[in-house]
Amino acid sequence: MQGGIKDSRSYTVFRVINAVLIVAICFITLYPFLNVIAQAFSSEAYINSGQVNLIPMGFNVTTFGYVMSDPLFWRNYGNTVVYTVVATAIAMVLTTSFAYALSKRHLKGRAFFIGIAVFTMFFNGGLIPNYILINTLGFKNTIWAIVIPNAISIFNLLVMKAFFENFPEDLEEAAAIDGLTTYGILLRIVLPLSKAVIATMVLFYAVSFWNSWFTAFLYLDQSELYPVTVYLRNLLAAATGGESLGAGMGSGESAQVAANVKAVTMLLTVLPIVCLYPFIQKYFVSGVMLGSVKQ
Repeated sequence: MQGGIKDSRSYTVFRVINAVLIVAICFITLYPFLNVIAQAFSSEAYINSGQVNLIPMGFNVTTFGYVMSDPLFWRNYGNTVVYTVVATAIAMVLTTSFAYALSKRHLKGRAFFIGIAVFTMFFNGGLIPNYILINTLGFKNTIWAIVIPNAISIFNLLVMKAFFENFPEDLEEAAAIDGLTTYGILLRIVLPLSKAVIATMVLFYAVSFWNSWFTAFLYLDQSELYPVTVYLRNLLAAATGGESLGAGMGSGESAQVAANVKAVTMLLTVLPIVCLYPFIQKYFVSGVMLGSVKQ
């Protein structure tokens, strides 16, 4: 502790126990991911004998070559990038504008709109009615079947609403006196000062859309339209269903591909999100706290 005051013994013990627990939780959290990385770079013999744990055994990148040489993988990978960018942009526009309007206590029907939004957290139309609706609207086998149905997350909406409710009203009143309209206040005053919560919501939406596979599996019938998560799902189904992987290879290479194709594809799928996270981590922590604390 600063200022020359010595920590008490009980506080020191608390800090040590706290540090040990945090390290243990971090290890338990990271272990599955580290195991996937180790298996992705290990040879088939060590994987099948169960010797791969945290360190790659019998370094091997044959499966990376197999997966990355598949044109469909890169086509689906590009689809995932497009779907994620478009869906996140639409979701942010809708969520931000809806949350800002709901944060205004003088909004007529505010309680009704909040009630409607919260209602959808617990009740929805169901799988078959949603499928019929998407098909009727002509969205099937289009990008809109992926980006429109889940455009607004109510959890994210409520977090942003709480953040905007705590935004200093004096700033908005000063901007209004200077002649800005409601849209001008939102775009030129509120949003530039809300980078933390916006970055947090972008991360929430981007990760959600990047990992999503069931919506595409339901509404897309053409393999060239699939996101990479459906490509991964089909690989997993083929591996667990005993289908042949690595067609055209020798028996040794085919066995190697079958042994760690799941780990390699999972690693390639999650890599962009893992690389993106460190750049917005500071906004992520502060954004969640700002949205959850009322003044």
